[in-house]
Amino acid sequence: MNSLGTIFKVSIFGESHGPSVGIVIDGCPPGISLAINDFVTDIERRKGGLQKGTTPRKEDDIPVFLSGVFNDITTGAPIAISFANNNTRSSDYEKLRNFPRPGHADFVAHEKFKGFEDYRGGGHFSGRLTVCLVAAGVIAKKILAQENIICESVIKEIGGEADLEKGLQKAIEAKDSVGGIVECIVKNIPTGLGEPFFNSAESLISHAVFSIPAIKGIEFGAGFAAAKMFGSHHNDAILNKEGKTQTNHAGGIVGGITNGNELIFRVVVKPTSSTPKEQETLNIETNEVESFSVKGRHDLCIALRVPVVLEAVTAMVLADLLLLQKR
Repeated sequence: MNSLGTIFKVSIFGESHGPSVGIVIDGCPPGISLAINDFVTDIERRKGGLQKGTTPRKEDDIPVFLSGVFNDITTGAPIAISFANNNTRSSDYEKLRNFPRPGHADFVAHEKFKGFEDYRGGGHFSGRLTVCLVAAGVIAKKILAQENIICESVIKEIGGEADLEKGLQKAIEAKDSVGGIVECIVKNIPTGLGEPFFNSAESLISHAVFSIPAIKGIEFGAGFAAAKMFGSHHNDAILNKEGKTQTNHAGGIVGGITNGNELIFRVVVKPTSSTPKEQETLNIETNEVESFSVKGRHDLCIALRVPVVLEAVTAMVLADLLLLQKR
């Protein structure tokens, strides 16, 4: 539902246009240095309005510690953090109440929650809640840093173009939105994280990754290109007792367990569903299909803001696995 993890367990709450969004993190070890300034870099990376192609909606996103931190040190108690929603324009969504937007969760939310859902800005389905994931990621990265484990993500392409500016320009000229591909690399990861079958490292990472709105695909190592390889080519030759391999087509995971090589995977980010292009959808009040256009403030390309969120959810999973291994 809205929680993830076994020991390092996170629970998310809030809606896009509610008073605040936030996260509760249980299982964080005591004694970790944690102050508001620790969140600034990653939260700034996630913000809209700071780079071309992102939503003009700007929030201060200053974390408010509600529990679990005392004198800038984690206490071992659950850490609760909230982020105020101050820059909302709910009126943009009033006219869309009867028009479920294609590509959004509007229709399924209306059906599942019997019309009682908060429809403003996508409510609990909104990408706004990824600020909470980023906050959890800041803490998870601190746990990983104790073992010198580093998560880094980078945009590989936008709109099918390796030249990111060119990909954005295509969307601007078309007055539409575009998607992209983001790659995550984890360095210095130990051997032995993950379990066979249902709790494989890939399964757990994929579960967390698909909690990020707009993610539609994932591949590890060689990924889908493996379908065109011979087994002798895809196999990674083991070079030493530490498990170092000559190649890394497996992406650092074999049999669901990390093998000590760099963990490498890529995700597909769909084009932003909210686009100024005129579309058709069902008017659920009249039961007629009508033309409409989405107004409001939206990202031209969500992939621009995904790297730091991808790092965060990856760090959350790895921190949980690391704490499980040490148990």
